[in-house]
Amino acid sequence: MPQTRYGVGIACGFAAGAWLGAAEAPARLVAAGFSPFAISFCMVMGVFLARWTLPVAIKGTGSVIRDLRHRPHLMCWAVLAGALWAVANTLTIFAIRDVGLAIAFPLWNTNTLIGIFWGWALFHELDGASATSWVKVLGGAAAIILGSVLLSAISVHTLAGTPGRALHGIAAALGAGLLWGTMYVPYRKAYITGMNPLSFVTVFTFGEVGTMLVLAAALPGSWSSLAVKLHALEPSVFWLLLGGFCWVIGDLFQQYATKYVGISRAIPLSNTNQLWGFAWGILVFGELHHAQASLRLLALGASGLTIAGAMLIAGATVSAAESASCVRAVQRECDRYGLDLADTLRAQAGVENNSGTGERRSWWDFAIPLVAVGIFIWFGLRVRVPQLSIQIPFAFALIVILGAVLGVCGWILWKRTHFA
Repeated sequence: MPQTRYGVGIACGFAAGAWLGAAEAPARLVAAGFSPFAISFCMVMGVFLARWTLPVAIKGTGSVIRDLRHRPHLMCWAVLAGALWAVANTLTIFAIRDVGLAIAFPLWNTNTLIGIFWGWALFHELDGASATSWVKVLGGAAAIILGSVLLSAISVHTLAGTPGRALHGIAAALGAGLLWGTMYVPYRKAYITGMNPLSFVTVFTFGEVGTMLVLAAALPGSWSSLAVKLHALEPSVFWLLLGGFCWVIGDLFQQYATKYVGISRAIPLSNTNQLWGFAWGILVFGELHHAQASLRLLALGASGLTIAGAMLIAGATVSAAESASCVRAVQRECDRYGLDLADTLRAQAGVENNSGTGERRSWWDFAIPLVAVGIFIWFGLRVRVPQLSIQIPFAFALIVILGAVLGVCGWILWKRTHFA
């Protein structure tokens, strides 16, 4: 792949980590006694708003419709990816409630291992890679496993009074990691055939929302019970919608990283969100402040080990032989769905089809963002600051850093690819 596109993918992966880490902070509201499922439901509503608003604002509905019409077979894969995301996100809320944000993050980041396996098994990633690349991947995977085991042990000790609750939280976090690692299969399937990430995520929303509605009916409690819980949560809905919106910004960067550097690199890069989750949990919310100093140091070391493993995997650069094997995966998809190989390779590399360039936007291209803004204003007028101990200076500093990351990486993505 062109070196410039590889660099874009690397930058997007790190930007995804920053924004995905920040998006989980509103889930800390479970400490105030709210229903984890109701919190997840509100976050998915924020995600739904963002997944329609951002693509329309950047490209317009005309571009999205043309892309979907050219590759209609990918719609079902996008719905499946959304369903996997919704279940995984619900599991993370329970994990945060039971073991805390700083502990839950590295546990569900075992999705790195799942993603590497699927990338190798289904899309020929790492086929033909050098021995050095394989050592980096396997060594990084071992570091991630060891870091996760250490953090699991810490969670049991810090929640010694409720060991069953800690084990439930660990299971929920690991289940989320399994689903999030598998979720990348539809991602990669879409992008090796050239679909624009902005088009993919608009269909993704139907899987998310549909799954949340099914969960609402299947989990203990009735619709009326959910309505009562949502009403009690109303003063905090704004924060959860905002969390969902931030998640989509991170996920869009993650989608572009998957497109340009593949699953086996994109997941470890975006899993630097564990560093950001640790920062929010420790600096802003004061997690582990009651733990012994030795346990806090061990948690920090285990988190650093997990991050180092992810970075080691990210350093396994793509060789010419591996690039050739990835082209064979593209050829397979083109043969299966009747796509032109040359056009697909250009689209995969970020060379956009200009057939719709310069077209006038429809009125609904302006109406959709306005509706989303109106919904945020509606809940913003009813917002109430949660009764939590929050370190405002640290929160402000992290928000400033997020803005800088968005501006720099967004500019790089636009300059190099025009969001192709």
